[in-house]
Amino acid sequence: MRRLQIVAVSLVLWGAVGVAAAKDAAPLISDPVIEARMAHLTSQLRCLVCQGQSIAESDSGFAHDVRNEIYTLMRQDKSDQEIMDFLVQRYGDFILFKPPVKATTVLLWAGPIALLLIGATTLLIVLRRRPQGEVTLSAEQLRRAEALLQDEVRQEEKS
Repeated sequence: MRRLQIVAVSLVLWGAVGVAAAKDAAPLISDPVIEARMAHLTSQLRCLVCQGQSIAESDSGFAHDVRNEIYTLMRQDKSDQEIMDFLVQRYGDFILFKPPVKATTVLLWAGPIALLLIGATTLLIVLRRRPQGEVTLSAEQLRRAEALLQDEVRQEEKS
């Protein structure tokens, strides 16, 4: 038992030494201009693996590869537009968080609006077909309702 306590204390001390010796991570890109361009570009690109995250946010291998490719292209003095064009040519418009409106992407832009209009139209049709005003009951339905009410009143009087 004593040895277990010594081992536990040793591990805690080693962890404390590690935390004390830790430093801030060195920036991956030494050029602040390229770093700013990278941050701007990668925030506009969708990770095709994660799909809900940008290339900047994702930790997937795909996002890592795309960041490396962007960095390589920037080091070759390619403009932001040339880099975006290269990535769209390679991966398609889906890599962009805001794809351009064209024949192949019109469903991405018009789809939500079309679904909203279809839903609103369906709701209006259903609401208009509902019966309006007073509901008339047949003599048999009235008799059954009165019988149910009388049974309920008798049960309340008993309790």
